[in-house]
Amino acid sequence: MTSGPEDRPGQPKRQLSLFDCVCLIVGIIVGAGIYRSSPTVAQAMGSATGSVVIWLVGGILALAGALSYAELATCYPQEGGDYVYLRRAFGKAVGFLFGWSQLVIVRPADIAIMAFVFAEYAQAIYPIGPQTNNLGPRIYAVAAVVILTSINILGVRQGKWTQNILTVAKVLGLAAVVIVGLLAPRPGPVQALAGPATPAISLALIFVLFTFGGWNEMAYVAAEVRDPAKNIVKAMVIGTALVTGLYVLVNIAFLNALGFGGLAGSSAVAVETVRKVLPSMAAKVVAALICISALGAVNGLIFTGARISYALGQGHKAFGPLGLWHQRLGTPLTALALQGLLSIAIALASGSFFQAILYTAPVVWLFFLGTGMSLFVLRFRQPLGPRPYKVFGYPFTPAVFCLCCGFMLVSCIRYALANRPAAMIVLAGVLVVGMLVYNLTENRLGSSRRGNPG
Repeated sequence: MTSGPEDRPGQPKRQLSLFDCVCLIVGIIVGAGIYRSSPTVAQAMGSATGSVVIWLVGGILALAGALSYAELATCYPQEGGDYVYLRRAFGKAVGFLFGWSQLVIVRPADIAIMAFVFAEYAQAIYPIGPQTNNLGPRIYAVAAVVILTSINILGVRQGKWTQNILTVAKVLGLAAVVIVGLLAPRPGPVQALAGPATPAISLALIFVLFTFGGWNEMAYVAAEVRDPAKNIVKAMVIGTALVTGLYVLVNIAFLNALGFGGLAGSSAVAVETVRKVLPSMAAKVVAALICISALGAVNGLIFTGARISYALGQGHKAFGPLGLWHQRLGTPLTALALQGLLSIAIALASGSFFQAILYTAPVVWLFFLGTGMSLFVLRFRQPLGPRPYKVFGYPFTPAVFCLCCGFMLVSCIRYALANRPAAMIVLAGVLVVGMLVYNLTENRLGSSRRGNPG
C-alpha cells in the first residue's frame, strides 16, 4: 500500500492534485439536478422553510457518507472504490455484483441521463435535425458521450483539465444565479399550491440525495490521487461542503425571486429567476449554464466510472480486458470504450429524467448501505491495520450514514413499486444475471485452474 502504482508501467499514476479532486467531486455533483429537483422538493416539503432545511439535511447526510468513505479510501487507496471495500468485507461475489451493476446499468445510465439533459438544452440554443422524431437531442447526447470519452481515452491530463474548466465555469454560473435571485424584486402575491398535509420527507430526500450524488466519486480514483492520506479527506469535505452551501443558497435565491408558490409550481425555475433581472436573455443564459453543468457531470462520471470497470477486470479474469491500463495513453482504454458504447445505447433510448432515477436509485442505495457496513466489518477484522484517517465521530457518523442508506433503500423501493414497477424488475434482473455470470465465469475458470496444474 505504501509503494505507489506510479512506479510500475501500465498502471495508474498519482497525478491528481487536491484542486483536481475537488473539481472532480463538485463537477459530478452539480449537474442539472438542482434545476430540476428544487420545485419537486419544495412541493414535497410544503413550505419555504422545509424546502431549504431539507437541502441542508441532505448536505449533512452526504458529509457523513463522505467521511465514512474517506476512511476506507485512505486505508485502501486503490482504483474501484466500493468494489474494493465490498470485496474485502463481504467476499468476491459481492464485489463482483457491485462492479457488474455499475458496468451494465448504473454508470452508463447516469452518463446517459446527464448527456440527454445537455442535449435538451443544447437543442433549445441551437436546434438541429427534424423536430418530429427527437433526432436532434439524440445527436447532441451521442456527440457529448463520444467526444468526452475520447478526451478521457487520450490521457488523464486531458480528462482532468476538461473537468477543471467545466467545474469552475459551472460554479461561477451557479453563483451568478444566486446573486441574480437575491437581487431580483420580490414577487407579488402568488397563488400558493396546496401542499401535502404532512411533508413527504422520503420523496424529498430521494431527489435531494440524488442531486447530491457524486460525493463518493473520489474513492474510485484513489490510486491516482497525490498524497491520498491527506488529499482524499480534504477533497471530500471541501467538495461536499461547497456544494451544500451552493444548493442552500440557490434555493434561497429561488424563493426570494419567485416565492414559495412560484418555486413549487415552476417548470423552469432557473429561467424564471433569471428573467426577473434579464428578461430577454434568461432562457439562453440558463440553457447555456445547464449545458455546461451537464457536460461537467458527464465528463466526471466517464472519468471515474471507467475505474470501477478497470477494477472489475483486475479482479475477475473473465473481464480481464477491462483491467488493462494502456501504457502509452495512461488510461483504462477498454473500460472507457465499453462504458461509452453502453452509455450511447441508453442515451438513444433515454426517457424521463425523473423516471430514470427510479431505474438506478434502489441498487445504488443497496450498495451504499453495504459499503457503510463494510467500514464496521473491516475495523473489526483489522483493528490494528493502518488507517491514515479515522472517520470523525465513529461509530455515530457511519451509523447515521447506514441508517440513511437503509431509509433511502426502502423509500426508493416503495416509490418505484408504486409508480414504476418495471424499474424493480429491471434491477432485480440485472442482479440475478450478475450472479449467474459470476457463477459461470468463476466456476469455469476455477475448474480450468484445477485441471491445469501447470
